[in-house]
Amino acid sequence: MTVPAGTGGSAPPRPWRPARRGRLLPYLLLLPGTLWLVVFFVLPAIQLVATSLYDPAGSLTSGYVMNWSVGNYPAALSAYWPHLVRSFGFAALATGLALLLGYPLAYAIALRAGRWRNLLLVCVVAPMFTSFLVRTLAWKAILADTGVLVGLLRAAHLLPPDGRLLASPVAVVTSLTYCYLPFMVLPLYASLQRLDHRLVEAARDLYAGPVQVFRRVTLPLSMPGVVAGTLLTFIPATGDYVSAELLGTPNAYMIGNVVDSAFLVRLDYPQGAALAVLLMAAVLVLVVGYLRRSGAEELG
Repeated sequence: MTVPAGTGGSAPPRPWRPARRGRLLPYLLLLPGTLWLVVFFVLPAIQLVATSLYDPAGSLTSGYVMNWSVGNYPAALSAYWPHLVRSFGFAALATGLALLLGYPLAYAIALRAGRWRNLLLVCVVAPMFTSFLVRTLAWKAILADTGVLVGLLRAAHLLPPDGRLLASPVAVVTSLTYCYLPFMVLPLYASLQRLDHRLVEAARDLYAGPVQVFRRVTLPLSMPGVVAGTLLTFIPATGDYVSAELLGTPNAYMIGNVVDSAFLVRLDYPQGAALAVLLMAAVLVLVVGYLRRSGAEELG
């Protein structure tokens, strides 16, 4: 068989197909984010779990020994379970209050604001331009015993003459609600803005009242925003420790305050790591259960 001249007896090189490039493109786009998560989340999480299994009898001076001390978990849980329960209680209260305050606000911005919509959105996001610490300290001034708010509540006999708001669970929950309110409003706004107004008009044409329209049409269609907002509020509020540190008392400390003290004050790294792992595991279980009950498929 004669080989055509100029071919050298070898097959021509296979061209790079655009289809193959298209299949690899999504993975290439995911690569930077994946590397970031591996370096700054996965590896620190593995190190945290390893630290929680160190010998609790060690120290920074003598050194910690890895002896797989699983007993660090029940010991930490038995000593600080009230702080863990308090953290979830405060976070749940703050999430519920943020939902009660944020839903009407998001509804008004998405469906009633008109030309003022962008300005109101800026007002919602503007507090986040300020440091979290500064916003918490501002609440310390607002709730002070000599402040205007406490004076008005005492004058209205809503507080006893020696009553106070500062250094109380009320102050901690108030600060958590305020600081994480934008995380509730923005997902609700995005969900309500996508609402199909033809469905609302159809419900009204079928003689449904305002309450029925909201309960049967608006609220079910906005549930993806409710689920996303509650998660974005509850998860960081559970691990917060600044609000309890500045506005509460040791009797109102959350689990984040205990973890902070274990790492930076008592230098008990195994116990601090065990508490952090227990917190992450508890939050993960609650979030998964919440998503299964609320219907996570609606988020798509």
